[in-house]
Amino acid sequence: MFGTSIHWTTFFYLLIDMVIVLLTFYFSRRNTRSSLRRFLYLGILFIAYNATGGFLPVDNFPGPLILQYIITYGVAIALCVYIVYYLYKEYDIVVLKFNSSIKNLAFLASGSYVVLFLMPYFLTDSLDAARFLFTIPISLIAFIFLIIFYRRISNPSNPNAFILRRNKLSMVSVASIALLPICTVIGDYQWITFTVMNLAFFAITAIEVDRYLYFLENNTRMYEVFALKKKQREESVERKIIYEDLTRREIEVALSILSNLSYKKIAVELFIAESTVSKHASNIFKKTGVKNRREFLKRFRKKR
Repeated sequence: MFGTSIHWTTFFYLLIDMVIVLLTFYFSRRNTRSSLRRFLYLGILFIAYNATGGFLPVDNFPGPLILQYIITYGVAIALCVYIVYYLYKEYDIVVLKFNSSIKNLAFLASGSYVVLFLMPYFLTDSLDAARFLFTIPISLIAFIFLIIFYRRISNPSNPNAFILRRNKLSMVSVASIALLPICTVIGDYQWITFTVMNLAFFAITAIEVDRYLYFLENNTRMYEVFALKKKQREESVERKIIYEDLTRREIEVALSILSNLSYKKIAVELFIAESTVSKHASNIFKKTGVKNRREFLKRFRKKR
């Protein structure tokens, strides 16, 4: 298309991603406390991935051909690392246990690219050989991570349907990352590679839409927590979510506390450590002006 190597499917995904980002930006402007900044960054990275991977390489690009592959691979690596970072920060899904795991993951991916792709390319002057040497070990690492991730979040006995949907969609995102190296080594089939990767963005978008609907469904239970001003309480008929200073993850934990669940039970339902629940709860209590869990329930839990 347009005299470039971009496939119509890639261009279609590029347009969809741009629409999602623009709608998210509009929504975040109207709701200044909706904490959608990370999602916006994710969407922008997907737009950059579709644009660079779709339009490059081109013949009239200034500089050597390898520079274009450095750009496309660099954006793809940054995107994959950011997806993992997003899952960590937004949903507390921690898989890697070693210190500064996200930074180490970024160093591992970029270091592997230099050692396993750039160096073989300059030594052999063969793009296919460099691609093969880079993608095979990265594929093995990615699938090991996928297996660990699955074991970390799989819990069929969990009754919380909202969290189960989230974890299944998160698996789609991580599986897309794991499949990317394989799609790359197969060849330059954009309709396969970009379909696989954009599934990750669509899955995370579905998670965020589901989360918003979950908040709407539980808006009445949380309203007393959010409506700290008398005027806001009087306007409760509008049934709008007021985020105040609580993060979206803290809202989820607060809803569980209002259901009188123990921290241990909340940890099981949200697939996180009990210490993480305690940390979120401490932040919730500080932001809502109470000293502990008992005061929080006494002040905000609806009397039957």
